[in-house]
Amino acid sequence: MANHVSSLKRARQTVVKTEVNRANRTRVRGSLRLMREALAKGDAKAAETQFRETVSALDKSVQKGVLHKNTVSRYKSRLNARLKTLALAAPSAAAPAAPKKKAK
Repeated sequence: MANHVSSLKRARQTVVKTEVNRANRTRVRGSLRLMREALAKGDAKAAETQFRETVSALDKSVQKGVLHKNTVSRYKSRLNARLKTLALAAPSAAAPAAPKKKAK
């Protein structure tokens, strides 16, 4: 255990910062999980909404020093690529076939 006043204070600060960082990391992981689930369901609208929330959480994690900016950039790029793939696949799969005209 710390004996000096300054080391005792540093120990207290470390406990507080650990809790803050843990909460931020948990929020980012939960958001990423929800994004992956939205992509797995195949709902483009829900995935788009969740993508915005996930990007916001990732950007905040960079500001707070939880994740490195290049790591977040990589996450956002990969999620955006998966979202685009889903968006391009969804209209063709969801659109009903045009009715055939009867020949006279």
